[in-house]
Amino acid sequence: MATTTEVSQNVPELAIKSFLFVDCPGTQSEDAGKASACSGCPNQNICASGAAKGPDPGIELVKNRLKDVENKILILSGKGGVGKSTVTALLSRSIAALNPDMNVAVLDIDVCGPSAPRVMGVAGEQVHQSGFGWSPVYVDDNLSVMSIGFLLSSVDDAIIWRGPKKNGMIRQFLSEVDWGKLDYLLIDTPPGTSDEHLSVSTYLSQANLTGAIIVTTPQEVALLDVRKEIDFCRKVNIKILGVVENMSSFVCPCCQTESEIFPATTGGAKQMCSDMNIPYLGSLPLNPVIARGCDEGRNIIAELGDSPSTKNLTAVVEKIIEACRQ
Repeated sequence: MATTTEVSQNVPELAIKSFLFVDCPGTQSEDAGKASACSGCPNQNICASGAAKGPDPGIELVKNRLKDVENKILILSGKGGVGKSTVTALLSRSIAALNPDMNVAVLDIDVCGPSAPRVMGVAGEQVHQSGFGWSPVYVDDNLSVMSIGFLLSSVDDAIIWRGPKKNGMIRQFLSEVDWGKLDYLLIDTPPGTSDEHLSVSTYLSQANLTGAIIVTTPQEVALLDVRKEIDFCRKVNIKILGVVENMSSFVCPCCQTESEIFPATTGGAKQMCSDMNIPYLGSLPLNPVIARGCDEGRNIIAELGDSPSTKNLTAVVEKIIEACRQ
């Protein structure tokens, strides 16, 4: 089993130089700069003096870095396994394909389970640094991606980090990546409503966050957790652009017949949206061609052609673009 130290050694020094102190009490704690974990930290004197207890300077850094990003969208779901990363990949590729002059990027902040490099077809690529910051990895001329997966020496490396280190990594991604001028930045998140979600919502609080797209599957066991995510968005004042119901039905690759794999026993996402007064963006079927294509990192949008899956995806994207314009 890898230790925290072993994992840290696999990440470039630039990425971990601020994250060596696993049990950091935080700048707002009364023990800031005084706890045993603070010993040897380069910021110990600043924290102990109380100078660090003001507003997080990272918020202003993120605001300045993302000033040329027109739409910043979180992809959320309280439930794991609903296909957030797949939906993020499909949405980003579809938006980028709509207009070659439109610049789109994906930021993967799932620190412990980064899958964007794989599903976007750029696994094994390296991140480079310039005088303007980290350069994202380009999938196409107008589509780029950034993930901690690019910073690991092996895809099998485990990230064993507590909250403060995750928080610092997310801040670096938001404030030190040279995105350039973007029309859309899609931020893929892990399931839940904790560390990563609080960090990204805090850092984007002054950066004109456009809103969140929430992904679910039809069955009630998923909707239970998705309702918590909706409550999270409302409590931290994140606008909900709408809900996408993924795996709404199964499409046979031979005869194109649709059937229910996850029965919507309580009415599915459409009924939930009606009950909670939030927009319903549409549904995406469970298509084995899409699943295999994303697993292999292929541009499945181009391969699907004029299929029902493509039509559903296009309808969802059009509603998202319209919601962003409003």
